[in-house]
Amino acid sequence: MRAQSRITAVLGPTNTGKTHYAIERMLAHRTGVIGLPLRLLAREVYDRIVEKRGPSVVALVTGEERIVPERTQYWVCTVEAMPLEIGADFVAIDEIQLCADPERGHVFTDRLLNARGLQETLLLGSDTMRGAIAALEPRAQFISRPRLSQLAWAGSKKISRMPPRSAIVGFSVESVYAIAELIRRQKGGCAVVMGALSPRTRNAQVALYQNGDVDYLVATDAIGMGLNLDINHVAFSSTVKFDGRRMRPLIPNELAQIAGRAGRHMNNGTFGVTGEARPLPEEVIDAIENHRFEPVRKLQWRNANLAFGSVERLIGSLEQQTQHDWLTRVRDADDLLALKTLAEMPGIRGTVAAGQEVRLLWDVCRIPDFRGISGNEHAGLLERIFGFLRAGAPIPDDWLGRNIARIDRTDGDIDALSKRLAYIRTWTYVAQRRGWTGDESHWRNETRAVEDRLSDALHARLTQRFVDRRTSVLLRRLKQKETLVAEVNDKGEVTVEGEFIGRLEGFRFRQDASTSPDEARTLRQASLQVLRPEFHLRADRFYNAPDTEIDYTEQGGLMWGTQAVGKLVAGPEAMRPQVEAFVDEEAGPEVAEKVRRRLQHFIDRKVNALFEPLLNLQRDETMTGLARGFAFRMVESLGILPREQVAQEVKDLDQEARSVLRKHGLRFGQFTIFLPLLLKPAPTRLRLVLWSLAQGLQEFPESPPPGLVTIPNLREVPREHYLLAGYRPAGARAIRIDMLERLADLLRAKDSRAGFEATPDMLSITGMTLEQFADLMQGLGYKAEKGERAKQKPAAAVAEVAPVVDGQPTETAVSAPADPAADPETPSEAGSEDAAPAETASAETIPQPAAAEEEAVASVQADASSDDAEGAPAEAAELEVFYSFTWAPRPRNAGQRGDRGAGRSGGGRQARAGSAQQPGGEQPAAGPGGEGQAQHARQGGKPRRDGGGKNDRFGGKPKGKDGKPRAPQNEARTYSAKPPRQDRIDPDNPFAVLAALKDRK
Repeated sequence: MRAQSRITAVLGPTNTGKTHYAIERMLAHRTGVIGLPLRLLAREVYDRIVEKRGPSVVALVTGEERIVPERTQYWVCTVEAMPLEIGADFVAIDEIQLCADPERGHVFTDRLLNARGLQETLLLGSDTMRGAIAALEPRAQFISRPRLSQLAWAGSKKISRMPPRSAIVGFSVESVYAIAELIRRQKGGCAVVMGALSPRTRNAQVALYQNGDVDYLVATDAIGMGLNLDINHVAFSSTVKFDGRRMRPLIPNELAQIAGRAGRHMNNGTFGVTGEARPLPEEVIDAIENHRFEPVRKLQWRNANLAFGSVERLIGSLEQQTQHDWLTRVRDADDLLALKTLAEMPGIRGTVAAGQEVRLLWDVCRIPDFRGISGNEHAGLLERIFGFLRAGAPIPDDWLGRNIARIDRTDGDIDALSKRLAYIRTWTYVAQRRGWTGDESHWRNETRAVEDRLSDALHARLTQRFVDRRTSVLLRRLKQKETLVAEVNDKGEVTVEGEFIGRLEGFRFRQDASTSPDEARTLRQASLQVLRPEFHLRADRFYNAPDTEIDYTEQGGLMWGTQAVGKLVAGPEAMRPQVEAFVDEEAGPEVAEKVRRRLQHFIDRKVNALFEPLLNLQRDETMTGLARGFAFRMVESLGILPREQVAQEVKDLDQEARSVLRKHGLRFGQFTIFLPLLLKPAPTRLRLVLWSLAQGLQEFPESPPPGLVTIPNLREVPREHYLLAGYRPAGARAIRIDMLERLADLLRAKDSRAGFEATPDMLSITGMTLEQFADLMQGLGYKAEKGERAKQKPAAAVAEVAPVVDGQPTETAVSAPADPAADPETPSEAGSEDAAPAETASAETIPQPAAAEEEAVASVQADASSDDAEGAPAEAAELEVFYSFTWAPRPRNAGQRGDRGAGRSGGGRQARAGSAQQPGGEQPAAGPGGEGQAQHARQGGKPRRDGGGKNDRFGGKPKGKDGKPRAPQNEARTYSAKPPRQDRIDPDNPFAVLAALKDRK
């Protein structure tokens, strides 16, 4: 029947439908066998037949896979694994032109000569085999199939300009990886196909390409063997390859086999070169385009009638020569080289018996060297396997299991996984052989499972390394013009189709910085398409958001929650700042304007709420004259003015004007004129921002933490910053101006000429220790004299002792502040409507108890001495430190900028009306007579009759008895201990009228 079977050679170029024709013909028969050149192609054809006939009747047999159902009708195999003795009705051999291949050609030649179906035999391949087939099989009939599409030369192209749906061909693993990495950076990714990949990995990579996840394929010449892919262009990165022995140029029909993958079915295709490959010669291009090649003259052949009488005879039969004109003996293949190596080993040479042992040895030598290791190492493995099988027992499970377990690891990079896949292919081949293992089904499943795990891991590594899935998915959706789905989570992370592309910060999109420039453009294109509606939705939410969700920073930024949405910029006036919205141009002018309006509304309301007292002062149209001008000065200074800067203006204000100003909450302090409500943390924070904007500063001063009475006086911080923050520098620290005014009220009740000590109220107000308070007082212009004395006993022991000062008994309690009438410009803190909210003392200080008077202490000490007279010697009295403060007038030119401790030596800065003072050297108004008297002296007022007038005490030029000016004194004046003279009432004060009436009486 085989002699009578029909033999047909279906020849033609690629994309002629030859394989499809063979499948249709095989399914027309009851049984059939088709031999294919690659394991990958066999798996593809197997899947196609299973779809039509079901898995129960289709077998897949390759060197590493064996799926054979009980009712098998159709066998899909690699050419080497074709069953030749089953008597199938139909037999087909694909890619028959591989008979001329130097490595595997002898197997195809053997099938050409010996494989026949009972009814029909098909030989599929290139038209170059027409003469050889006709010579070797005279009964063969020929069918020529034309190419379904055109194939044209496209020249040389850079990889960066490679068109979509292209395949770039390399001929080494290194070149494939290098090209794939370049395409990932420039095009978003590619699929990788190599002959060494397992079918599972190859199918997964092909699916990436076929599904459109990537538009580029990088492959070896494995794609030239029947893989049907939707490729429009094939580019050769090289035109030479290593054939196992040497580097050689590809011949035209090999180039055509690969280039023919471009243009499937009715779609035309192109081919060209890229990278370092030189353009093809004109004659080669013409041959590929017109499918005209030199016919095959010689087929590779090896004797198939083997002699198993001995190892030597087997080797001799394999080396047998041929005299046929169309055949040439193939060079020694890997299996023959392995047989020769084993034959020389001591354990095998001369010990292998004829017949079954020689046949077994040959079967072991045919195990492929998938690992690609040295010949001797591979031969050592074959010797070990042959030793197990020679004894008549299968390969031991424990030995086989250990070898497989060493490979069953999915960690590592692409190279490590590729090596493990090559190793497992060896054991997969062993497990497929009948009788070689104890439990064939178990070890076939085990090796298959390990290969699948390694294949999946390798696919994941290839995809991770060579595919930017994010970019490829977006490109595919954009190309298909589908609506992309974008999401923004609560962290602002933007995902498109599940892929992270960046963050949305307010109304600005921050693209993921880990992308290459080409990827960045693609991401930007995709993100803007989906973010435009998101911008509008977010703008609507922002416009309707309450003010509590919006805030400003101390550097002028505008925040919506934790996201920056704009910044403050200088406006026409300090209290009328403008806003600049942070909105991407792609969001559109409508979104930008809506965001800007909402921010402007927020800051306008914030200024109106926090600066209401100041704005009311500015808008009061009932004020006229000097009061209106003074109100303008307050608005211009944002609610805080050093008194020395406006001393003349204060002097010129009459009581009616002052009363109008006080109705708006303005307080005329001895050191500062201010609005107490504007000293709260929120207005202070905003005042610093508004002032910085008006001054055009790049770095804004920050407000101190709320609740601190004093803060460090840093040399590098300008005095003006302290003032705007509501503090006045004095010595090593700066004290809050409202607390300083409370301290001034207490100091006004003391005699600064005779000297006084700190009271617990003074220390409590400042929140300082005694030493810190002494430094503060020196900074305010007082002289502090340190002394020691016996420590006072507890209050219960001296409760009946009345202190004596200047020979007059006094009370131990702290004197109440002076009557507000004594200085109408600085009303007492107690019960005053100008008083700031109660504050918390600095946590770093602990107030010290007030010092007792020397007389009381002396009395107590005398009593203690008398008590101890009759007993043991009295214990030494415990000493305590105290400070005595006196007003220290300063010479006009004694100050120096930046001296925080100027008051410690009695010196200081010049305090001049209308000019800004520097930290630590100002002239306080807390000395005798107050600021009003000091100003009166600076304006040319006459000296007091007692020679201790204002000019004398505040650094002016006092005159002696002869009328000539005396030289300024650099040291603190020592005054007599007589009772202090009562200060005069300010003539501008309404209480002056009452005093005049009393004098008349």
